[in-house]
Amino acid sequence: MAAMVAKGPEVFCSEEAELLACRKAIEFAVDVGFSELVIEGENSSAMKAISTLKIDQSMLGNVIGDIQHLIRNLHWVRINCIRRGGNRVAHVLAQFARNIIEDMYWMEDVPPIAREALY
Repeated sequence: MAAMVAKGPEVFCSEEAELLACRKAIEFAVDVGFSELVIEGENSSAMKAISTLKIDQSMLGNVIGDIQHLIRNLHWVRINCIRRGGNRVAHVLAQFARNIIEDMYWMEDVPPIAREALY
């Protein structure tokens, strides 16, 4: 188990936020040695874009391409679109990340704020 919170750049839309967070999370998962991932997001456009094999020519195409490249090297991947209320822990961690100064990581541990959201 591993977890992280990271403060990203200013974004213009939810799709951009979702894709940038997804790329960062996959990079982290690969760095810590995971080869099987379930990727879940609430933006259906973003989840569809990364799950297709087509080259994306949109403004976010380079981020989508990075994600597709990263997941091609994994052993197993499932990509799901979930409703906003479907993952309270992810929502709480995202809200927490708004107030951090630097990225935070947990290895073989659960962030206290995530544990509270579970209960």
